[in-house]
Amino acid sequence: MPDARPAITFDEIRDLVRKLPGPDLEAGTAARLREGQLTKPAGSLGRLEEIAFWISSWQGRHPPDMRHPRVAVFAGNHGVAKARPVSAYPVEVTAQMMKNFTDGGAAVNQLCRMADSDLRVYELDLDTPTNDFTAGPAMSEQGCAQAMAYGMMAVDQGLHLLCLGEMGIGNTTAASALCTVLFGGSAADWVGPGTGIDRDGIDRKIEAIEDAIAANKEALTDPLQVLRCLGGLELAAIVGAILAARLARTPVLLDGFACTAAAAVLWSIDRKALDHCLVAHVSAEPGHRRLLDRLGREAILDLGMRLGEGSGAALAINVVRAAVECHAGMATFADAGISGPA
Repeated sequence: MPDARPAITFDEIRDLVRKLPGPDLEAGTAARLREGQLTKPAGSLGRLEEIAFWISSWQGRHPPDMRHPRVAVFAGNHGVAKARPVSAYPVEVTAQMMKNFTDGGAAVNQLCRMADSDLRVYELDLDTPTNDFTAGPAMSEQGCAQAMAYGMMAVDQGLHLLCLGEMGIGNTTAASALCTVLFGGSAADWVGPGTGIDRDGIDRKIEAIEDAIAANKEALTDPLQVLRCLGGLELAAIVGAILAARLARTPVLLDGFACTAAAAVLWSIDRKALDHCLVAHVSAEPGHRRLLDRLGREAILDLGMRLGEGSGAALAINVVRAAVECHAGMATFADAGISGPA
């Protein structure tokens, strides 16, 4: 992972969250007004209408634009996956999959091509996994903050939509641990099969999370400390990217369980911190649906996917594009000479 400049601290992150900009009310109002004039019954395009309002409000423009979407995939390795058999795959798969992304052979490559989307992949020191969190914090505060700063650097000016995803063997274990502490319940409530482990593997994940919470109990004082102790570098980078996107007025699509668990760290600090984000799909990983219920969110798609790597977010790009194209391109009743509703 390259050095992040400028350096950032947890206190600076907390300060950023306190100062996050809200939606552009003028653009949102313009979207609402136009929606009511389009040649269709009110509400007949369902969630597409709400997506058009959302993207216009957070881009701060009307009509909204969808010419430049980006999928950003962050990859990191987890020490718990080296120390304990919590995954069906070895940690080496993370780096191997990064090469697959670069070579164009992953599912997300095909989905990005279909959606005419830019794809960027970011490695976070794959040769140095986080610490085994069953023995203490996964990261130092400096290391976690640096990963967040690195994620912030992935947000360029001019993006019309940012789709966030992750790659990292062991990250559903970390995501389940985050959710257990942030939202309560037992580890068993949040753990699923991840990459396809059996019942014994699920039991090992539960045990690892219980041990991690016990080992870090005194340090779990606020959401950022929970991220530091139980998260991963790629999850911290996602947190940074979400923050930077808000500051740049870039709407965000969150991918699956691990990505949404990272985002939940910000929600736990400020309930409005994810207002510029939509959840692209609900994963087959059982903890994801539970997490969306806690966040009060409804995913755009529900296709039984659990691949990660930003695949669900990439697939949802064209749904967002459909919302934008209908909103901007449809005729109004006045334009078409059609009688409006009485």
